[in-house]
Amino acid sequence: MADHRSLAHHLQQAAGRRPVAPILYAGGQRWTYAEWLDDCRQFASGLEDNWQPLARSGDSLALARLTWACSLAGRPFWPLAPERQAAPNLPELPGIALIISTSGSEGRPRAVPLGTVQLNAAAAAANARLGLTTGDLWLNCMPLFHIGGQSILWRCARADAAMLLHDGFKAEAVGNDLQRHRVTHISLVPAMLAALLDHGVAPPASLRVALIGGAALSRPLYERATVAGWKLWPSYGMSESSALVAAHDPADGPWHEGLVGRPLAGTGVSIGDDGCIRLRGQQLMTGYLDGGGIEPDGWLRSGDLGRLDEAGRLTVLGRADDMLISGGHNVHPQEIESCLAACPGVREIAVSARPDPVWGDLIVALVVGPAELDALQAHARQHLPSAALPRRLVRLDRLPRNAASKFDRQMLRDLAAKAGA
Repeated sequence: MADHRSLAHHLQQAAGRRPVAPILYAGGQRWTYAEWLDDCRQFASGLEDNWQPLARSGDSLALARLTWACSLAGRPFWPLAPERQAAPNLPELPGIALIISTSGSEGRPRAVPLGTVQLNAAAAAANARLGLTTGDLWLNCMPLFHIGGQSILWRCARADAAMLLHDGFKAEAVGNDLQRHRVTHISLVPAMLAALLDHGVAPPASLRVALIGGAALSRPLYERATVAGWKLWPSYGMSESSALVAAHDPADGPWHEGLVGRPLAGTGVSIGDDGCIRLRGQQLMTGYLDGGGIEPDGWLRSGDLGRLDEAGRLTVLGRADDMLISGGHNVHPQEIESCLAACPGVREIAVSARPDPVWGDLIVALVVGPAELDALQAHARQHLPSAALPRRLVRLDRLPRNAASKFDRQMLRDLAAKAGA
C-alpha cells in the first residue's frame, strides 16, 4: 500500500512520542523533536501562502529547515545549489514533496519531482537494509540540494533517528564529530573517504554503516579503508529513484570492484539488451519535470552499464556514454582507472580521451599523486590490453568535480584535449 505520509507528519508523530529526544545537531546547536517542530512551524508561517513549489538556495541548515517548513505548509520544495539563485515559476504539483536537480555530470541537468509515496518507499527500504532505527545518529555531510543529502532527512524522520548535519564536507570537522558523537551511519563519496584516510580519521566503535556512493570505489581505496576499520557499504542510486537502489552488506560476502550488492526490497532491477541497468518500483519518479524518463512498460533506463550475478547482486560497470572507442575496440574508462589506481603513488585518477585520426579516442590519464609517470605507464602495459593503454599521462593537483563531488566529465574532456595540444 502506498504511504502518503509527509515529512511533517513524521516529525509531528515523533515529537509526540519523543519530545525531548534530540533530532538535529548543526553548527554547534542541538534541537529536540519538540523544539525543531516549533522552529519549523514558525518558519513555515512566514512562507508565502500559495501551493507553488518554493525554490531556494542556502546553507545546509537553511535547506533542512526549508524542507521541513515546506512540508508543514504543504508546498513542494526545490533546494538549489549556491550558484543557482532562481528557478522557473512552476504550476501546482499535487503529491510532489521535493524537486531535485540532477548533477549534470554526464549531460544537461534535469529536474526530478518526487512525491511522498516515492520518498517514503525509498526511506523505508533503505532503513530496512541499513538497520537505521530509533536513537541512531546519521552524520550528514552531503549537499542538501542533491538527493544524497535530502534522502537522509526522510530516513531519519521515519526511524526516529537523529541527524548530525554539516554544511559541506571538511575532513577535519567530520573527523572531530565522529569522535565527539555516537555516530552510527554516514554517507560518503569515495573522494571524501580518501580525504578522511589522508587525515588519519579512524571510524568510531559506534559506526555500523559507511554508505559509499556517487562514484566508483577503487580496490586500493576499499582495502585501505577496510584495514583502517571502516565498515564500507558500497552502493548505487540516483535522483530518479529517490536515492538508494542497492547496497552491499559486508556480511553478504567478498567485495569486488563495481559490486553494489542486492537491490532494496520493492525495487526491480534488470539489465537491458544494451547492457544498461533498468529500474522499476514504487520509489521511482513518475517522470522528469519537463517530461519523459519512464518507458511505457514502467521501467527506467539508467544509462549505467551493469550485470546481475546468480545471487541477484548488482555490479555497476560504468556509464554507457563514457565508453571510448580506441583503435576500433570498446574501452571503458572505469576499467583503466581501476587498473591504474593500484599503482603506488596514485591518490586519484580519471581517464578521458581526445579525438585522434589514428586511435579515434586517444586515451588520456589524469593523475593526482606522486606516482612516477614512467612507472605508471609500465604498470599499464603490464596489466592492460593495447587498446586500453593511456597514450598521454597528465599530472594534476586535483581533479575537477561538481557540487556533488562527482567527476565533471566535460572538464575532464577539456583537460584531455589540451594534453595533446
